Amino acid sequence: MKMEMTELGPMKRALKIEVPAEEVAQRFTQAYKELNRQVHVPGFRPGKAPMALLEKRYAKAVEEDVVRTLVPDFYDRAVRQAGISPVVVEIPPLERVKIKRDSPFTFTATVEIKPKIELRDYKAPNPISLKPDKRTVSDEQLSKGMEVLREQHARLEAAPAGHRVAEGDFVIVSLAGHLDGQPLEGTKKEGHLHKVGSKATMLGLEIDSHVMGKAEGETVEMSQAYPSSHPDPRVAGKTVAFTLILNAVKVKKLPDLDDEFAKDCGAYASLAELTDRLRGEMEKALKREIEDTYKDVIVKRLVETHHFDLPDTLVERELEAIIRQYMQQRQRRAGGGVVDAPETGDLAQLRQQNREEAMRRVKVGLILEAIAEKENLVVSQEDLNHEIHRLATELKIAQGELVKMIQAGGQDSIEELRARILAEKSLDFVYRNAVIQG
Repeated sequence: MKMEMTELGPMKRALKIEVPAEEVAQRFTQAYKELNRQVHVPGFRPGKAPMALLEKRYAKAVEEDVVRTLVPDFYDRAVRQAGISPVVVEIPPLERVKIKRDSPFTFTATVEIKPKIELRDYKAPNPISLKPDKRTVSDEQLSKGMEVLREQHARLEAAPAGHRVAEGDFVIVSLAGHLDGQPLEGTKKEGHLHKVGSKATMLGLEIDSHVMGKAEGETVEMSQAYPSSHPDPRVAGKTVAFTLILNAVKVKKLPDLDDEFAKDCGAYASLAELTDRLRGEMEKALKREIEDTYKDVIVKRLVETHHFDLPDTLVERELEAIIRQYMQQRQRRAGGGVVDAPETGDLAQLRQQNREEAMRRVKVGLILEAIAEKENLVVSQEDLNHEIHRLATELKIAQGELVKMIQAGGQDSIEELRARILAEKSLDFVYRNAVIQG
C-alpha cells in the first residue's frame, strides 16, 4: 500500500491511498467466488457458472462490493501508518469511485484530526501547586444543621384559643366565588392548607393579607376584578365576590433538642451521638466540596498552560450538546410540556454566547484524554458498575432501568459514558499528583 498525506490546514489532512493491483485482483476473485456460490444461473449447477458470464451480468455489483470492502480496510491501515487520530472522515461517494480488476485502486480521504498535545506541568517534577483550603465545619454551621433537622421533624398543632394568624402559621381554608349573587362554577375549593407568608395564590387570589390577624372560624369577604380581555367570557370585565372561611389555624411545633429527638431521627441512643453523626456527614460534604474546588483550579490551570488548535467538528458537537441541554432545561421548567424551538436569530445568538464554553470543554476533554493515554489509564468494568450505581442513586431509579436507558442509546451512549469516566480518572490522577502548599 502506498500512502501520501497532505496538510490542508492545522486540523485537516488528505490521505491519498493506493491499493496494489494484486490486492485488487485478489478481492475481485474472492467476490466472484462468493457470488458464484450465491446466485442461480439457468443451465448451470450452483458454483459452476462461467466467470465470463458472471462478469457480464454482475460486473457493476461486484465492483461496488469490492470498493465497499477495500476502502474502510485500507483507510484504517493508512491512519495507523500516518500516526493520526481522526475526528471525522470524508470519503468520496463510493458510486463515483472507479476501480479496475487488474489495476491499482486509488482513493482520497479527507480527515479532520485531533491535535498532538505536548503535555506539561501536571505531575512531578512540575506538578500543579494549590493554595490550601483550611475550611472546617464550625459550631455555628453544626447548629444550623440541627435546626434543619428540627424543621424536618416539626409537627403542625392546633393554635391556642384566641390566637391571631401571623406569618409562618398554617391555615386550612375554604374559598367560594359568586357572580351576581350566584355561585360561579370552578371557583370553589375546600380544606386547602396554606402557609401564611408564602405568597402562594389560591384560585389566582393572593390571600396572605386577608387572613393575617384573623382567628379560626372567621369569614373574609374579598373581590377580584377581571379585565375585559380575560379569556373566560363569564368573568371578562366583571368583578367576582369571594368568600373565604378560616376552618382551622395551625402552628408549627419544633421538637426539643434532646435524646428523644435523636431517637426519632434514627438509630441514635442520644443527642450527642446524633450530633457526632451530623458533624461527620457535614465534614464529608465539606471535604468533597474542597476537592471539587481544587479540581476546578486544576482544570483552569490545564487550560491556561496548554495551547493547541481545536477540531471544528468537536466544537460543533459540544455546542449542539449545550443547546440540547438548554432546551431540556426549558422543557423541565415548562412542566414537561412541548416548548418551541428558538427563532433563527435567537438560535444564532445562543450559539455565539456558548461557543467559548464549548471550546473550553473540548480543550479540557482533549487534555484529559492525552493524560489518560500517557499514564495508561483505562476504564474497567468495575468503574462502569460504580458509575452506574452512582447515577442510579442520584437519579433515584433502578440500576437495571438505567442500564436499559444507556443501552437504548447504542454504542455511542456507552462510549460517551466510558469517556466521561476516563476523564474523571485522569483529573483524579492530576489531583493526586498536585502539591498543596502549606
